[in-house]
Amino acid sequence: MSQGTNLIEAYRTEGLRRVKVVFTDVDGVMRGKYLSLEKFASIADGVSGFCDCVLGWDVNDQLYDNASFTGWHTAFPDALYRLDLSTERRLQEEGGIPLFIAEFVDGGDAHPICPRSRLKSVLNRAEGLGFGARMAFEYEFFIFKETAESAAAKGYQNLVPLTPGNFGYSALRTFALSDLFNEFMDYCEDHGIALEGVHCETGPGVWEAAIAVDSALEATDKAALFKTLTKAFFQKRGMMATFMAKWSMEYPGQSGHVHQSLQSKADDVSAFFEGKDPLGMSPVMKAYVAGVQKYLPAVLAAVAPTINSYARLVKGAWAPTAATWGVENRTCALRVIKGSAQSQRMEFRVGSADANPYLTAAATLGAGLLGIEEQLSLTAPVEGNAYDLQDQLDLNEQFATNLLDATRLFETSKAVTEIFGAAFQAHFSASRYWEVREYERHLNDWQLSRYFEII
Repeated sequence: MSQGTNLIEAYRTEGLRRVKVVFTDVDGVMRGKYLSLEKFASIADGVSGFCDCVLGWDVNDQLYDNASFTGWHTAFPDALYRLDLSTERRLQEEGGIPLFIAEFVDGGDAHPICPRSRLKSVLNRAEGLGFGARMAFEYEFFIFKETAESAAAKGYQNLVPLTPGNFGYSALRTFALSDLFNEFMDYCEDHGIALEGVHCETGPGVWEAAIAVDSALEATDKAALFKTLTKAFFQKRGMMATFMAKWSMEYPGQSGHVHQSLQSKADDVSAFFEGKDPLGMSPVMKAYVAGVQKYLPAVLAAVAPTINSYARLVKGAWAPTAATWGVENRTCALRVIKGSAQSQRMEFRVGSADANPYLTAAATLGAGLLGIEEQLSLTAPVEGNAYDLQDQLDLNEQFATNLLDATRLFETSKAVTEIFGAAFQAHFSASRYWEVREYERHLNDWQLSRYFEII
């Protein structure tokens, strides 16, 4: 019997009546729906259709008017999707209803626009080079004593944080809120997302969670689910969590760091570790880091995809503004962590919490693989404060300071075409130009207070 048939029989025996299906759109927003058990039975081992508008609209469900892949001109047909049955999770607060991650397909092949499909294409490229990839995501997020309704009514101003003060790594907070911390960690583990650690970060009501390492696809699935399940966890308890890169200029930004390494497919041994090297870096790791460093400005729009992302990527905000690397240096964009065959890795410190984890994983892994294929040489590591050196670097090593300029680089980069494919490159660029246009249609308080009377 097929895997799908086995699952259906088990669900019927349990008396389950439905499943939930989710996927992640271009912006990193998780979409989905409930399916009856009968509908699930009809598609479990095959494909089904979903209106492709979900790949052609923004976070506010506004349809792009500048994209060729889908739009009014295509009349929004169904795009085929397939369930990845290996991603099954039981929703603990919904009576054990199964949850599955879906991905779009194109005639049975990888879909040119679907973010999860784009990552799988990059992973296939890695496999062709003889490598497997492992990743671990870390997220910072603010928690507020607010509901979705109260936050909107306040205009997202003067929100009440879960706790006052900065209190980074506070033991007091973990003792005082031990019930909430432990409930949250159990909740994540019960949904197949084991956390290595959770602590208070610097800022009122800020937590940071480190998701346990896994193979790249599984790690990224967990990251996508973590963001949505975290928001659901707190909303069901009368609170809100946000993964905005910078919700207030008064407080630190929220990062989405990714630890990553490669393993040899032949023997499952680290391809990054070289015991005889002073830094523990193999030639493969050096070329990988060199690739990410070289192509990071070109893929920046994929890892900093919103207008708000660039409010975090500024000097003095614990975020890099140039493609730097160093050994155990948290001021660099790329932090090489010297360790053993089990722990040697690179930490990608540029991405913000608002980024789509599938695109972040594909962009960094794809850039690193290009470095290996091109046998790039690694520059000297930065020692000391990289923030002080960033302005002295060549312009091609510095990051764009806004989404528009980052998108222009993304749209014209041959490396981006190699990593994501021409169709995704064009579509994602159009979606970012749309995001810029939506922003430019609105005034903000700063403009009014600065110009209304005096100018």
